Amino acid sequence: MNFNPESANALIQNRRSVFQAQYSGAKVDDAIVEQMLANANWAPTHKLTEPWRFVVFTDEGIKKLAEFQAALYKKVTTADGSFKEDKFNNLLTKPLLSSHIIAVGMKRDEKKSLPQIEEIGAVFCAVENMHLTATAYGVGGYLSTGGVTYFEEAKTFFGWGNDDLLLGFFHIGMPKGTLPDGRRKPIEEKVTWVR
Repeated sequence: MNFNPESANALIQNRRSVFQAQYSGAKVDDAIVEQMLANANWAPTHKLTEPWRFVVFTDEGIKKLAEFQAALYKKVTTADGSFKEDKFNNLLTKPLLSSHIIAVGMKRDEKKSLPQIEEIGAVFCAVENMHLTATAYGVGGYLSTGGVTYFEEAKTFFGWGNDDLLLGFFHIGMPKGTLPDGRRKPIEEKVTWVR
């Protein structure tokens, strides 16, 4: 195998979270989304459990997702007294600005008896593969863990069971204009070498 390290470094360092306000409104080609998912499938996975599960929403499907999450949010938060009208409206309208939304789940494989954190880590590696693929194609995206992500009642909508997890939603759109430069503190502040 012969890879260009500089190209790999540039791809990783130019990955950005690109939000709906930065989307042009143009639709992302389904073939790009399919490639993102194919690359997600090559994430590292202990004991080959491949715990990642994805449900892709586009076109009218996004409207169905928005209506579902807004209704569930209203039901759960009205019962516990934390309902906020502006959050309800955002859940109903903001998803419509995305070209595609991928619900990200973790399918639990109890037979392999791996610690849950390892399975979650594998799913987030798969998400990073999707994000890097989107960047390579000039597509914007970001992972949201807001909305109904942590509502147990949400899982059945996506076809997932009690032991499975909904980990978030990956929003996809075509960026408009130039994306901002990345910001990271120097790696030297985060690493200790022991020699």
